[in-house]
Amino acid sequence: MMMVNKPLVLTYLYLLIYVLLSSGVILYNKWVLSPKYFNFPFPITLTMIHMGFSGAVAFFLIRVFKVVSPVKMTLEIYITCVVPISAFFAASLWFGNTAYLYISVAFIQMLKALMPVATFIMAVMCGTDKGRCDVFSNMLLVSVGVVISSYGEIHFNGVGTLYQVTGIFAEALRLVLTQVLLQKKGLTLNPITSLYYIAPCSFVFLCAPWYVLEKPGMEVSQIQFNFWIFFSNALCALALNFSIFLVIGRTGAVTIRVAGVLKDWILIALSTVIFPESTITGLNIIGYAIALCGVVMYNYLKVKDVRASQLPESIPDRMTKDWKLEKKSSDIFTPKNSSDNTGGGGGGNMNSSSDTNVDEEAPLISSRLSHVGRTQLSK
Repeated sequence: MMMVNKPLVLTYLYLLIYVLLSSGVILYNKWVLSPKYFNFPFPITLTMIHMGFSGAVAFFLIRVFKVVSPVKMTLEIYITCVVPISAFFAASLWFGNTAYLYISVAFIQMLKALMPVATFIMAVMCGTDKGRCDVFSNMLLVSVGVVISSYGEIHFNGVGTLYQVTGIFAEALRLVLTQVLLQKKGLTLNPITSLYYIAPCSFVFLCAPWYVLEKPGMEVSQIQFNFWIFFSNALCALALNFSIFLVIGRTGAVTIRVAGVLKDWILIALSTVIFPESTITGLNIIGYAIALCGVVMYNYLKVKDVRASQLPESIPDRMTKDWKLEKKSSDIFTPKNSSDNTGGGGGGNMNSSSDTNVDEEAPLISSRLSHVGRTQLSK
């Protein structure tokens, strides 16, 4: 009788849940915002509902139920790090959700292939990455693919495209700032602690544009506010965030990226079925395939760079490391060391030097760690 590898099955189950939830949240947001369906054309309001709900749940998980422990956050770190990150986080969600009002889900997913390009540009500008010819050629290939895909878009809308591209660059800058500001201070936020610190601040940043752009329209228009629709929408977004937390804990960056590519193709296909107006042309597919080739090559170069930087250990070093591991495992059962685990399961794991913390994708890996916002809420 064949033995079942339960950890492997569980990993694939988590990946499947992530793909389904990520696709479902994007389609759900489109359905809620689109004037042709639920007709709630207020993307800032929807984003604020997500932020408020997620922040409240994170507060209860950390302060009441103590599922994970909060990090050591000082006022100086909060003002200089969390506030600017939250500002760009709010901007990326605002612009990304607004794009649903103008362009199709399929075309939005194709434009998201620009994410590595935007992140690379921002990383070079902020000094966290260096301009290289091989990476630049990949970024050029991605850009050409997206341009071809845009040219083949039947219902092309300049305003929606501008919103989406602006949201992508805001998200890229947020990711780079996360690396520059938080990681250099030794802080690592998992999805739950990210929600706890960033969601309330992002909510505050969204208040000003909401008051100017959406509040007047909500006062004069006959909007339908169905509690269960918005509650289930926010709950799905929160569940997506938790699924990312589970996937990160069981897989590496490359696996997550492959799952993300698979999700994009599934989403493009599903969107054409659920939303008949989302017409895909041959030029769309060709352009997107070209862009994906550039993304795959970029990811390969990043992984190759990381592996090249990892020097093989000498035998004495390896013996010393094994001895330390053995000593550490024996210390687990020593009562006097029990106080070392006060960091909590989730928070402690995220600060360890496990494979999930290896920066295989440069700043891109933190897009999954703190997608808390973007994958979770606006997609």
